[in-house]
Amino acid sequence: MASANVRRLLVARGLRAFGDGFVSLLLPLYLLDLGFTPLEVGIVATATLLGSGLLALAVGLTAHRYSIRALLLSATVLMAATGGGFAYFTAFWPLLAVAVVGTLNPSSGDVSVFLPLEHSALSRLVDDRDRTAIFARYSLVGSLAAAVGSLAAGSPEVLQHMAGIAPRAAYQWMFALYGILGLASALAYRGLPRALESRGAVPHGPLGPSKAKVLALAALFSLDAFGGGFVVQSMVALWLYRAFDLSIAAAGSIFFWTGVLSALSYLAAVRLANRIGLVNTMVFTHLPSNACLVLMPFMPSLAAVVVLLFVRSALSQMDVPTRSSYVMAIVTPAERPAAASVTAVPRSLASAASPFIAGYLLTVSPFGWPLVAAGVLKIAYDLLLLAMFRNIRPPEES
Repeated sequence: MASANVRRLLVARGLRAFGDGFVSLLLPLYLLDLGFTPLEVGIVATATLLGSGLLALAVGLTAHRYSIRALLLSATVLMAATGGGFAYFTAFWPLLAVAVVGTLNPSSGDVSVFLPLEHSALSRLVDDRDRTAIFARYSLVGSLAAAVGSLAAGSPEVLQHMAGIAPRAAYQWMFALYGILGLASALAYRGLPRALESRGAVPHGPLGPSKAKVLALAALFSLDAFGGGFVVQSMVALWLYRAFDLSIAAAGSIFFWTGVLSALSYLAAVRLANRIGLVNTMVFTHLPSNACLVLMPFMPSLAAVVVLLFVRSALSQMDVPTRSSYVMAIVTPAERPAAASVTAVPRSLASAASPFIAGYLLTVSPFGWPLVAAGVLKIAYDLLLLAMFRNIRPPEES
């Protein structure tokens, strides 16, 4: 029964990641087509991260009182409404409001309200020995589905040439599809048992004995997330569009292969973590990937940039399943929803200002200053994480 429930969560993850894959690339183009400036595009991207973070935090801190299944189903309704809102509205302020309260994701990763709920559920469905492997599968499914979604970002051009649909209408159809994917995810979640709850004895609130460790990790993840916000997929795509006059079809192909490389890295991360530990895997794969970010703007050609993007993609995401597994391992079961939320929310809240700054920098100059800033900040995070947590081991490493 547990394996069937794991598959349901993986299916839902894949559906949502597919939607995230194409909306992260279409979002800046759609907003530019509506007449928005790069700065306004950055503001909307910031709003999506800020809104997702606040919602994920609220749900994570209260999830121990409710059924995880019910919360997941409610989130799918919000996802459907978000897609409908972006398909319907064309003015800046209504779209900004939908961005704040909705689930739209301008990043290639998952920063939504679904994340802490699914992490908690997966940790309850598998034992410690299988936890990292199942999080790797979770990340693998998400990355591959997002990669296919990146290819689907070329659909508006196909609709324009084959069906004569106007560009704006084609973009709106894709946002409507994003909403439909939310409803499809609800069908997967409906099969989860009603007894899958996060309730437990947490005498001091949603975080108990692990509070200090969780808050320290949250502070570190905030630094990493702030750096990562400079290079959310929408902003990297915008830099490529402006610096190299890249077409959306070419961008979709590039991000498809970066997604594939990231997906393959998840499998390698499990083997590496079994040999050198979760924290070491997180740090020593992240450092060289961040050096690639710093170097990209100085490359003389698009081909050289793409090579560095591919190298980074093969390394940068190895910390995703290991980080998720590590957080779930060092807290008690009843604390898991709050721990997942409190450590994941910085990936939205701390990064919320970064796309705004990145948009401003790209307005001033096409040089990739956002990539340099991201690399430097994320290298600092890696070194601090190693110094503070290398001696705090999960149960399977003790």
